[in-house]
Amino acid sequence: MDGVSEQQAGSATTPEVAPALEVSGLTYAYPDGHAALRGVDLRVAPGERVAVLGPNGAGKTTMTLHLNGVLRGSTGRISVAGLEVAERNLKEIRRRVGLVFQDPDDQLFMPTVREDVAFGPANFGARGAELEQRVHGALDAVGMAEQAHRSPMHLSGGQRKRVALAAVLACRPELLVLDEPSANLEPVARRELAEVLLSLDSTMLMVTHDLPYALQLCPRSVVIDDGRVVADAPTADLLADEEFLAAHRLELPYGFRVG
Repeated sequence: MDGVSEQQAGSATTPEVAPALEVSGLTYAYPDGHAALRGVDLRVAPGERVAVLGPNGAGKTTMTLHLNGVLRGSTGRISVAGLEVAERNLKEIRRRVGLVFQDPDDQLFMPTVREDVAFGPANFGARGAELEQRVHGALDAVGMAEQAHRSPMHLSGGQRKRVALAAVLACRPELLVLDEPSANLEPVARRELAEVLLSLDSTMLMVTHDLPYALQLCPRSVVIDDGRVVADAPTADLLADEEFLAAHRLELPYGFRVG
């Protein structure tokens, strides 16, 4: 067998890597009949960081709530790392999809930081040394190891957001979904969180109205408007198109320009 044939034979047996997230033809209508999603298609490769942009009411948060089975679409299919989002798979899907809420107070409820971070992996079966390793590793990753025995209620907003992130990371998700991560953060806390997120080797889907944050963190963005994906392109290209932004009620901060 010559070299070319060997190469072809090798490539023929290489298994295809499943996308971290695949959404196909997703539709959803609220009980009042309002169509929130109208055939959303989205594919995210392992390791990608993708921002989800769009005006209020466009369907962004509704879509993310489908990713771990909180909402179930009228039609369409969703898979996470090759596993279909279906009733029979929900426990594993909810481990694979780590959702970090906009308000960390919706996520943190235990007496101490350590207990909050331990709750998720313990619920998924981690015990003993493995559980402690996950807790310490996640707190180290977000720079909050020294706060392990404090009450989350005594931390700043930025610190609570990083603890909420650690609580999700401790479950070792395949996909990290962030809902408005920079909301209500002062500039220093905003920068600190960005540095943490950039340091993570995680596949990320970030829903945000903060266009500069999307540019800083996510090389690729999709724009959802009226329940449809209306653009999927490099973030810098999208944010440089002022006419497109205006058409979809998106606006950069005053004086901010994308060259």
